[in-house]
Amino acid sequence: KRKMNKKTNDQLSATEELETMRHSIDAVDSELVKLLAKRCDLVAEVGAIKHRSGQSIYAPDREITLISERRAEAIEAGVSPDLVEDILRRIIRESYHTEKKSGFRTTNPEIGKIVVVGGKGRMGQLFCEMFLLSGYQVACLDQEDWARADEIVSDAGLVVVSVPISVTIAVIKRLPKLPKDCIICDLTSVKEPALNAMLAAHDGPVLGLHPMFGPDVKSFAKQVIVICEGRGLNQCTWVLDQFKIWGAHMRHITANCHDQAMVLIQAVRHFTTAISGFYLKNVGANLQELLQLSSPIYRLELSMVGRLFAQNPVLYADIIHSSPQNIKALRDYLDVLTEAVELVEKNDKEAFIKKFKEVSEWFGELSGYFLEESNNQLLGANDYQHRSRPNGYSV
Repeated sequence: KRKMNKKTNDQLSATEELETMRHSIDAVDSELVKLLAKRCDLVAEVGAIKHRSGQSIYAPDREITLISERRAEAIEAGVSPDLVEDILRRIIRESYHTEKKSGFRTTNPEIGKIVVVGGKGRMGQLFCEMFLLSGYQVACLDQEDWARADEIVSDAGLVVVSVPISVTIAVIKRLPKLPKDCIICDLTSVKEPALNAMLAAHDGPVLGLHPMFGPDVKSFAKQVIVICEGRGLNQCTWVLDQFKIWGAHMRHITANCHDQAMVLIQAVRHFTTAISGFYLKNVGANLQELLQLSSPIYRLELSMVGRLFAQNPVLYADIIHSSPQNIKALRDYLDVLTEAVELVEKNDKEAFIKKFKEVSEWFGELSGYFLEESNNQLLGANDYQHRSRPNGYSV
């Protein structure tokens, strides 16, 4: 009985001790929240200064220095430098969104009106918002506005075509005559046909653009915009400077090289992801069970499949069906898949391992880099599993 009482007393003592320590931790967490709020206020002031001076929202050298110094301080304080870097990078990412609220400097206040064709679409809305935040006059030209198209574009300094791939060429051909010095650009993921159509329809400056991100980004900081030169690049410099102020990276490439790369980056990848979803549905996979049994890496892969099916199917159908090159690439992919299945059917492990090693050597040092990068991503994925899920789905 005395032993039982002692055990009970020890448990009560431990509970009280834990409560005391938890209150202390809560107090520290509250201080962290206050410090984050203070940092956000400072970031807003920094954003206002950048707005006035026309500096880019993204300062890579400053970010590298900041993280390097804080890592050194973490080591000195006996704290994991990786933990500190993870926290800082998340805070910095949010900071870019905070700085965006201050607006951006206008790189060409004399340009006049910017017209976004398809401005009511999600990507069109995003670019309308960014140009408005930069102080430009912005107008939309959508399906219901074509009766007024001549009037809308009559004094345009920049026309941005942001419509589905399947109708891009037809929309460009349908545009009324633009002012001579007006820049026309598109946001299509297939560049060569759109660029040729714009060059044929307009005698002035022409620029092919491909934002390598979706319309749900909170900030352009660190995002890539592909630039395919058409005509009069010198007259388009202010547009590129505006993108830099927004924090975007510019990648210049020919339209033909871009389209070849997009076959692999977009068409094949989206197709194989879609096929994974088709397969899971066809076999009647129990998603709840898969989530419960998944390792972080498989959960991340499953998330990427599910992410695709949470979006507009027309967009992905347009991308996959956009070019004859895609058909050839998908046939080549099918050949590789068929060959791999045959190796499994023959139980030829030696041949499979040999091919695996050949690809590993082909990736070279990048395979190690990708391993480290994916490990960092998996840490976040592992944390995310404990957040709320739709009804009936839990881990």
